[in-house]
Amino acid sequence: MFFDSHAHYNDNRFDSDRHELLTSLAAEGISNVINVGADMESSRESIALADRYDFIHAAVGVHPHDTEGMTEQDLTDLAQMSTHPKVVAIGEIGLDYYYDNSPRDIQREWFRKQMALAYKLKKPVIIHTRDAMEDTITILKESQFTGGVLHCFSGSVESAKIALDMGYYISLAGPVTYKNARSLPEVAKMVPKDRLLIETDCPYLSPEPHRGRRNCSIYVKDTAAKIAELRGVPVEELAQQTAQNTKTLFGIE
Repeated sequence: MFFDSHAHYNDNRFDSDRHELLTSLAAEGISNVINVGADMESSRESIALADRYDFIHAAVGVHPHDTEGMTEQDLTDLAQMSTHPKVVAIGEIGLDYYYDNSPRDIQREWFRKQMALAYKLKKPVIIHTRDAMEDTITILKESQFTGGVLHCFSGSVESAKIALDMGYYISLAGPVTYKNARSLPEVAKMVPKDRLLIETDCPYLSPEPHRGRRNCSIYVKDTAAKIAELRGVPVEELAQQTAQNTKTLFGIE
């Protein structure tokens, strides 16, 4: 059984068939999903999904795109949300210098504050970083370690090693299957087996051969198959190991 460690089923692209899709996952070999917040509204929606479906857990946090306009009250509200028994992480949080939807200084400010919140709450973090690895690593080093994962990892082997040395996990998504994946195949080979997660980031980033379609947790099997091929292990072994890693990181029984 596969554990999709990062999904966004509150997205409106699932409005037409959300329940039908989610109730089909077990038969497709998907045992668990973490639905991840990206702003205050989607964080609340993630909790609502976790309440409705036994196999879904939630993460709450504000993505760097939406940090402009964040307030101290939002931190208070995130702290309150985190007391829900199915909230397993603060995330996704981090930096995104590709789109710069929020000013970079604002992104860094609220990344630091959400890292501090996670430490206070003793919750692991789900880190988003795009074209911002140097500043991301700097802030992670500044922060009191809380544990967590660099999700949908897109960096170099060298940056993966730095994150691993700091105690973080690495999660790989659909782009590892792309022909232009650059360093990702090497990252997939070098991450220790007990520090690797898999994810879809659905509805985004569908793996081959589904690229261009709406992503969903069923397609995590294609990502896993590619990683297993790169690592030279059976896909069943990879599924079991990454599922256990996800449960260990997020404290899921």
